[in-house]
Amino acid sequence: MTVKVASDWLNSCSGCEISIVDMGERLLDVLKVAQFVHLPALMDHKYFGQGGTGKHIEIPEADVGILSGGLRNQEHVEVAEAFRKSCKIIIALGTCATHGGIPTLANSFTNEEIKQRYYTTETTDAPGAFPSEGLPPLLDSVLALDEKIKVDIYMPGCPPHPDHVFSALVALVEGRMPVLPDKSVCDTCPTRREGKGQLKNVRRFLQAPEYGKPGEPLDQMRCLLEQGFMCMGPVTRGGCGGDGILPRCVSARVPCRGCYGPVRPNGNQRLDMLNALASNGIDIGSIPESISMLRFSGAHGLLRPAQK
Repeated sequence: MTVKVASDWLNSCSGCEISIVDMGERLLDVLKVAQFVHLPALMDHKYFGQGGTGKHIEIPEADVGILSGGLRNQEHVEVAEAFRKSCKIIIALGTCATHGGIPTLANSFTNEEIKQRYYTTETTDAPGAFPSEGLPPLLDSVLALDEKIKVDIYMPGCPPHPDHVFSALVALVEGRMPVLPDKSVCDTCPTRREGKGQLKNVRRFLQAPEYGKPGEPLDQMRCLLEQGFMCMGPVTRGGCGGDGILPRCVSARVPCRGCYGPVRPNGNQRLDMLNALASNGIDIGSIPESISMLRFSGAHGLLRPAQK
């Protein structure tokens, strides 16, 4: 059985495509049963035909469509809609596709404010006009894929671990839906916990935490959140460590930043984290700011320009 696969990147950095390549030799196993019919990262296939004479975006029919990146301009929307029409199953690959990703931090500002910031400085004159000719119009905000098209499989991560990309493709080739991690980072974190009620304030990660003795395993290090450092593990989906399970950031002795998005598909990492801190008696007023709690998941209207 051969499965036809189409893949493309939208408002993204190509990290998710690198994750596909990072499957290593396992990619060769996938290529034995998966035929890529559209993959700009590795092959030349034009949207409007190889001669550029087409009138509409042409995406070959495929069993599986893999899209990374969110939606920032009208071209992204048209490509996503073309994929939805041509592909039986759509996979949102990476947190930009599932929840908007880091680009959604721009949703705290209007397009006009962003252009003014980008094209002017304190020492330059304001431009007479902003570039527009030949450019697709910007959307009012950065969107996740499912805000415009139906998504069948969500595979968050910045980027998703190659283990999960491989297992998902294998599952689809075998005619079954992939089973992805659904627990929080805390549920897979081995660090030592001493219980609730001991922490009253949260501090920024500007000081070295207590790592324990050099060379000690991770389970000898005290929980970073209990040490007072903002760790998004309680409200972030686990899986960043792949089949090895151990969270990548915590394994490097730094707090989780939340890159796999909320544990629940429709969760709000900012609200859930503030609730978690408050329920444990922590003064949320000690937090310098909370916008960054949505640094990976600000789509779906969670981040908006401030009302003036």
